[in-house]
Amino acid sequence: MFVVVGVTGGIAAYKTVHLVRLLVKEGHEVHVVPTDDAVRFVGLPTWEAISRHSVTTSVHDDVARVRHVSLGQSADLVIVAPATANTLAKMATGLADDLLGTTLLATTAPVVVAPAMHTEMWRHPATMANIATLRARGVITVGPADGELTGGDSGPGRMSEPEDIVAAALAAAGAPEADLAGLRAVVTAGGTREPIDPVRFIGNRSSGKQGVAVALAAADRGADVVLIAAYVDEGVLGEASAHPRVRVVRAGTAAELAAAVGHEAGEADAIVMAAAVADYRVADVSEAKLTKDAAAGPGVTLHLVENDDILAGLVGARREGQTVVGFAAETPGEGETLLDRGRRKAARKGADLLAVNQVGWAQGFEVDENEVMILDASGGVVATPRGSKREVADALWDAVRENRGKTK
Repeated sequence: MFVVVGVTGGIAAYKTVHLVRLLVKEGHEVHVVPTDDAVRFVGLPTWEAISRHSVTTSVHDDVARVRHVSLGQSADLVIVAPATANTLAKMATGLADDLLGTTLLATTAPVVVAPAMHTEMWRHPATMANIATLRARGVITVGPADGELTGGDSGPGRMSEPEDIVAAALAAAGAPEADLAGLRAVVTAGGTREPIDPVRFIGNRSSGKQGVAVALAAADRGADVVLIAAYVDEGVLGEASAHPRVRVVRAGTAAELAAAVGHEAGEADAIVMAAAVADYRVADVSEAKLTKDAAAGPGVTLHLVENDDILAGLVGARREGQTVVGFAAETPGEGETLLDRGRRKAARKGADLLAVNQVGWAQGFEVDENEVMILDASGGVVATPRGSKREVADALWDAVRENRGKTK
């Protein structure tokens, strides 16, 4: 989730450092937008180190990307903590004289504010009117709490604890409930590479985006995930690598992927084979680069042998209570449908669920959208999600959860 955290000029800003850290540990992409007054309490290096993103207070920085509105447009959730009396007043009247103000006006995401100020300021009729205005517009308030304040005062005005703000904010954003908590999942992603010589390989066009999305969806819903990545670009893998409930294991060839999955499968409750695994490998890999000079003729003949069927092996070794899910990228031939092809493969593989998607030159691979048909072991269609690869991933886990519920 893309989260913007606005920080305003109050001593409670030191608690917001922990709030940002909690969000980052949960796997969210967090961008901090402090006001100039806020950086007098906590400096920019701290916000950049905790959020892992550059931080500025100015609308004049990164102008080419129109940062003063792009942050708000990109946000799935905006949190302002602490929200001072001055900031609440500016929000209520729509003032946008800094980066936080423009971000708040540019966003359509849920906005959550955590007020923090002295009791007299909180109880002032102007502040109460501003809060009423913001609530009428759908802004959600968390706190303030009643407790010790700066200077020895005590009363309502203390900023709520970071854990409480995060919980309320994620709930407001419709974050998925932890319905997979306690589940141990193994997910494979990317395409294997079978070497021909030290320079060349047999590969495929899988980017790994769908498999990474499957892993992140499970982790965001509470599962502990081992993501076994064949060839996946670091830019695709980045968010998963940083997620506290995802452990990434690298594998190159089909044999390496099979060994990694075999090592992790024993403890897994669910295994999702989303990687594009090569069906064949070169029988005799050359230790030196194959050159035209060394070729016996005008061409080169490669002798290919079949790789082991990893999915079939997992199904055969499946223990009681374990769910095995396969993926099938298909290009149906003339006179047949994707469903026909999928049902034949489902019968042959024996997996609990099979996600079948049609691929082509501009479909399935290396794109951000996907459309799949999820079949059960009998070939019945249980879901047909389409949309972003994350939406497909969540639909797949919905099907896994329902399948596991039926087999208990």
